[in-house]
Amino acid sequence: MTHYQIDALDEKILQLILKDARIPFLEVARECNVSGAAIHQRIQKLKKLGIIKGSEFVLDAYKVGYHTCAYVGIILSDIKKFERVVAELKKIPEIVECHYTTGKFSMFIKIYTKDNRHLLHVILEQLTQIDGIQHTETFQLSLDEMFKRQLMVFEQEDSDGDKVGKKK
Repeated sequence: MTHYQIDALDEKILQLILKDARIPFLEVARECNVSGAAIHQRIQKLKKLGIIKGSEFVLDAYKVGYHTCAYVGIILSDIKKFERVVAELKKIPEIVECHYTTGKFSMFIKIYTKDNRHLLHVILEQLTQIDGIQHTETFQLSLDEMFKRQLMVFEQEDSDGDKVGKKK
């Protein structure tokens, strides 16, 4: 796998679009002192390389009626069924994250449901019916999401103009 070397312009572009995915390319261009076309080309290249996976609107789950958030560990009956299980998990809209993990559990998932009864239904009527899932264990119910953010790995300037963030 070839890795693309991110330069200072890419870092600045990523900093700006991670703060606001809807920022106009011309505003990014002004901040970076380059043309709008250069920004467009760089962003297209970063997308093609898979560095930028997309942009999204984020819903407040609670405000749209999904009051329960749970984290569930999954043990597979056969690791060879992993891809099939992932494909089936993607069909369940309440599952918003799926991670392949080490340790006792093969996967961890994050589920949003309307209430505990809805969570029970998803686990008993959907998860445990998937061929390849041997066992599930619900670890935690989230009481509230305090924050969620994108990974910011590039240096940023604080209000005094000093560099903060990732050390080079």
